[in-house]
Amino acid sequence: MSSVPTDSGRGRGIHCHRGTRAIQKMVEFAPSTGGLALWIRHQDVDAENMRLLVANDGAAIYYGPAFEDLPLPVQVGMVAHQVLHVALRHPQRQAELARLLGDLDTELFNVCADAIVNSTLSHLSWLQLPAGSVLLDELLFATLEIRQGIDRSLLEWDLERLYRAIDDRRASESALRAGSGSRKQQDAEGGGSGRGRRDEREQALDSAPGEREDGPRAARARRLAADMIRDLLPAADADRPEHEAEQSREWRERIIRAHAGDGAHSMLRELIADLPKVRTPWELLLRTQLARGLSLRPDLSWSRPSRSYLANRGRVGRTGGKRMPWEPGSSSARAVARLAVMVDVSGSIEPPLLERFAREIEAITRRMEARVVVIIGDDRVTAIETFEPGRSNLREVRFQGGGGTDFSPLLEAAERYAPDMAVFLTDLDGPADYRPSFPVLWAVPVEHAAMPHPFGRKLVLE
Repeated sequence: MSSVPTDSGRGRGIHCHRGTRAIQKMVEFAPSTGGLALWIRHQDVDAENMRLLVANDGAAIYYGPAFEDLPLPVQVGMVAHQVLHVALRHPQRQAELARLLGDLDTELFNVCADAIVNSTLSHLSWLQLPAGSVLLDELLFATLEIRQGIDRSLLEWDLERLYRAIDDRRASESALRAGSGSRKQQDAEGGGSGRGRRDEREQALDSAPGEREDGPRAARARRLAADMIRDLLPAADADRPEHEAEQSREWRERIIRAHAGDGAHSMLRELIADLPKVRTPWELLLRTQLARGLSLRPDLSWSRPSRSYLANRGRVGRTGGKRMPWEPGSSSARAVARLAVMVDVSGSIEPPLLERFAREIEAITRRMEARVVVIIGDDRVTAIETFEPGRSNLREVRFQGGGGTDFSPLLEAAERYAPDMAVFLTDLDGPADYRPSFPVLWAVPVEHAAMPHPFGRKLVLE
């Protein structure tokens, strides 16, 4: 499904559509959670050119002609399913995760989203889920070999975490061979250990462009959900990401109030982990932290007077009375702000995240006219690049590594440049025996958010 269908315009009333009876049934049994459907636009469509039964784009639910032929309990189950997709912001979260990862399999994402929603509704006897529906506990066991009940699974797994755990696709061998000519030439010219070549090949499998092949987890998920109805259309408001935080906040509040109103009759069961999350973008947090750390703080200067002393000519009163005591002026504590950026290239940082991080650092340092030193390494320093204020282009720096991880050599190298602040992009999987004199902000991918940081502050890059 690549686009939102058009309205059929079949003469129905403005509040009458193919899902009306199902919504009435939902409101009858669960007035509050069933009433979430009333916040959503419903639209009948003609689907001669696409096999649409029922689908949503995060703002509206669309009903195809075949929907009317289903038994009422199945209609209720399918409408409740779509309502929860919209309330949980699944199409919008799909678009956001695609922006983060750079490559997202919409079918696998739909499988994960359906498993969460189906499990949320599976305790209700007054609706019927369609044949081929996948539950979360079944998906976890089939793909990750995790045995746990539905209630516990809903408490622990959110959609993004579930998708990341199941998506083990790799670039196909043909795509790898197409882009490996230059690497083979480099190996022939520069030699290198067999271990290094294996590490490069593993990284290339993850980052090579072209079509990807399923790993064992993704393949098992597809087989389990072979009869599933794909119902997530592209997000209707994907071009307005600035509105997403407010929409997520509103839907989260509606869900919590509705769940409390229905009590034991709620459609939401133990759904806690996958509630819409209201996040402050990490880019904004990074800008705030660096602005504080790199701002030019004034210092007293006894070599020149303050402006107020000069304005009064050193005297008190209109007619030039007694002389004022000397009032020192102020000057910047340093001529140019200095930032150290350290990047752990031991193989844990995904290229799309590294590119977004570099772009944000570049914009911040240009705006603040800060001098930047970039230190790259794993268990040793492999490269150091310095940039003058306003001239940095971190996206052109080559990040190569793949060994173990030890933060101390990189921190010691940064100390020699006396930075005012440092940012360390890493997964935190390594020792830090050296503690520098400057403040350190640890920028960590969301997969490693639970890892403890040795000192300083931690910023999770979601």
